[in-house]
Amino acid sequence: MRHDHALRGLLSECRRLLSERGEANGPAIASQIVERIDGLADERRARFFDHLARDFSPDPKAVLASAQAYAIKPDAERLMRLTQVTEPPRQELFRRLNRAPGGTAAIVRMRRALLERLPRQPQLQAVEADLLHLLSSWFNAGFLQMRRVDWNSPAQLLEQIIRHEAVHEIDGWDDLRRRLQPDRRCFGFFHPQLPDEPLIFVEVALLPEMAGAIAPLIDKKSTPAASDTFKVAVFYSISNCQPGLRNVSLGNFLIKRVADELKRELPQLRTFCTLSPIPTLLPWLAKVKTFDDLPGIKPQQAEHAAHALAQLRKACGEDLAALSQLHALHALPTAAHQALWRLAATYLVFVSPTPRGDPVARFHLDNGARLERLNANANLSSKGLKQSAGLMVNYLYDLSRIETCHDRFVHGRVVHSRALSALL
Repeated sequence: MRHDHALRGLLSECRRLLSERGEANGPAIASQIVERIDGLADERRARFFDHLARDFSPDPKAVLASAQAYAIKPDAERLMRLTQVTEPPRQELFRRLNRAPGGTAAIVRMRRALLERLPRQPQLQAVEADLLHLLSSWFNAGFLQMRRVDWNSPAQLLEQIIRHEAVHEIDGWDDLRRRLQPDRRCFGFFHPQLPDEPLIFVEVALLPEMAGAIAPLIDKKSTPAASDTFKVAVFYSISNCQPGLRNVSLGNFLIKRVADELKRELPQLRTFCTLSPIPTLLPWLAKVKTFDDLPGIKPQQAEHAAHALAQLRKACGEDLAALSQLHALHALPTAAHQALWRLAATYLVFVSPTPRGDPVARFHLDNGARLERLNANANLSSKGLKQSAGLMVNYLYDLSRIETCHDRFVHGRVVHSRALSALL
């Protein structure tokens, strides 16, 4: 480490930037640091992150002294001093790096690299917390611009939509063109510091009724529907484009903004819903053994779920992985299909409020949606079969009840329709 002159030089420049009192030299120094960080090889970047965690943390003795002083006399002056000494110096370093041209994008890239290393370097968790804290402030909804993406958008932006679509792959330009026809919408969030890069985008289908399968929505040969048939807006894909912004709340604000925009543009729309995957259903089914410990489940519901699991296992020859094969799924008797639906409903209603819940379900339910309907044979792609045996779910966004549904979810209850209750 003593002989790593490049890394020592970089750390020296970071300390110099923190000590810079005036504004004149700061951006120039920050630009040089950003360039050098971007140029680090993986191993050297790992050591740089280690130094951020170790050398740019609060001084424990100063924190203790300030805490004791505040405990003795909890006035405003001592509180401000305590706040000052408990903030890690690396937070101010990140703020000053952000002032450099391209600094915001560089910090997003830095966090992406940090997140990739975090499983191997858990000691970096404090650095990750600082970056998440700052990026959540810099990328809050008040700073974001929502734009509609259409066929007349710049080619560079359209290429990014194709590249970043994470839910239902876009098969080239013809496929994208169909997804941007008059009965479809695509909206993205953009940040002033990243004006040409979408942070997240959502795709919407305008339909006469709630969708129960994905294939018709992404069929590039389908005929666009007439505008006088639009009654339902179906959010069928939400894709994050920036891995460095993981866990920074973007999608929840985007859905609500899009719903408001569509309601202004098309007053005849009465229903706003999703057609969503259940990406962790089959992995959960492969592991679950008992249902009695699920929060909020009644004894009779747990008994029904246990019976359904036994029934489904028997129908699959004790191999639930067979559900990911289309021929095996089609060969299931009706009773086994009903058992699968009951287990999916149990998972979504009782597991979603816990950290073990399906991430898509947790996103929409925490966002204030209602669990509305399960759809069988809704996604028969290899991905859809592997994730959920082809099941998809509609989450309903009742704009007048979003806050109520969100509040109940926060307190451990999933608001769901009578149709879902009947499955339990």
